[in-house]
Amino acid sequence: MTEASPADLLRDLWRQAGLAPGALGEVVLEGREPALPSSFRIGALAQATIGASAAAAAAVHRARGGPAQAARVGMRHAAVEFHSERYLALAGGDAGARWDNIAGTYRCGDGRYVRLHTNFPHHRAGTLALLGCEGNREAVAAALSRWEAFAFEEAAAAAGMCVSAMRSFAEWDAHPQGQAVAALPPLRIERIGDAPPTPLPPLADRPLAGLRVLELTRVIAGPVCGRTLAAHGADVLHISAAHLPSFDELLVDTGRGKRTARLDLRDPAGQDRLRALAAGADIFLQGYRPGAVAGHGFDPASLAALRPGIVCTSLSAYGEVGPWGGRRGFDSLVQTASGFNHAEAEAAGTLPEPKVLPCQALDHASGYLLAFGTLAALLRRAEEGGSWLVRVSLAGTGAWLRRLGRLEGGFAAAMPRMEELGPLLEESESGFGRLTALRHAGQLDLTPPRWVLPSMPLGSHAAEWA
Repeated sequence: MTEASPADLLRDLWRQAGLAPGALGEVVLEGREPALPSSFRIGALAQATIGASAAAAAAVHRARGGPAQAARVGMRHAAVEFHSERYLALAGGDAGARWDNIAGTYRCGDGRYVRLHTNFPHHRAGTLALLGCEGNREAVAAALSRWEAFAFEEAAAAAGMCVSAMRSFAEWDAHPQGQAVAALPPLRIERIGDAPPTPLPPLADRPLAGLRVLELTRVIAGPVCGRTLAAHGADVLHISAAHLPSFDELLVDTGRGKRTARLDLRDPAGQDRLRALAAGADIFLQGYRPGAVAGHGFDPASLAALRPGIVCTSLSAYGEVGPWGGRRGFDSLVQTASGFNHAEAEAAGTLPEPKVLPCQALDHASGYLLAFGTLAALLRRAEEGGSWLVRVSLAGTGAWLRRLGRLEGGFAAAMPRMEELGPLLEESESGFGRLTALRHAGQLDLTPPRWVLPSMPLGSHAAEWA
């Protein structure tokens, strides 16, 4: 059977989103696989998801009365943008994502491996408390040698920590959660309320100018969605809270184009302010653990009642279905639990040691899928009316990546060094210093994407629309 090309994948996403084939417009996808060293089709995944979001931005612009224009995505550029948090530099300082010193994989007493995600301080402290050891790799390794991998995974989940045991694809397929997400499409778009058709704003010089995005996300996938919408002109207001930990080094990259404010949703005044902002939003983008934001009264049904016609987006780790539907998770944990680290190691000949994908591919692909699904929902509400919910999960994205097939000789590709990227990079000011970072790969001929606002530390702006 012939593998689907990136163009085939993009057209399939377009169909799944319920968009008319004639609305797709011209899309130019150049380059060949493999783009990154992997046995999986990460280059095709990157090119198709970024291409879908760019084509949808062009379709929104046309629907507002703008001229037709081509969307162009080079595979190499798309693939390295799946690693954008690593390909950046700040003048006079360190930049790029970092891992906590005890995060990573360990061999347990039964010979199986577990992965710990301890980048948030409370996850680190809770994991060490569960293990009863000091915070260094030697002590953690010794403590885990007294555990069975699956038992520790369950104990950590019960304690609200972030751990996954390494499984093969066969083991994941036999697991109740693997079975629950196996048939999930890469994105789900559903109408959740009645509202009259909401016209898109009048024509402007950028595809998404005049559209408001209220973003409650952190880490990579959700912020990538907001960054993508900002690149095409949306007014993105990122909301965080002072008491919640974040990765400031990721904000340098994913905060481009956004304003950032702080609200405490434990406080009725913070809830009231967020409610007022949501009443004026086109898009409510949230990427916290399922139920976390909804627990403060901001579930999709309540938002649709507050602001008929709103587009809500929901990102989860394991798919909001099955026994792990509400479990905390990150890209690296989903890779480990769902078989990718085992399969990649098997292909590379490095078993029993786990082997990670060359980038946080599930995170980045999920972010671009969210951006695409959001724009598709905006196009549909303009025609059909209604309030909408767009759902994407890291596990669902992983299941889709598996279905794309594998690459022979994929490890022959080299991971590019930043100094080799040349014209793919741009310089700009930021609230963290002079920044060198990747341009956006989803180019449009007449309205090229750009980030007008610099990335800034959390809470730098007022909690109000521009």
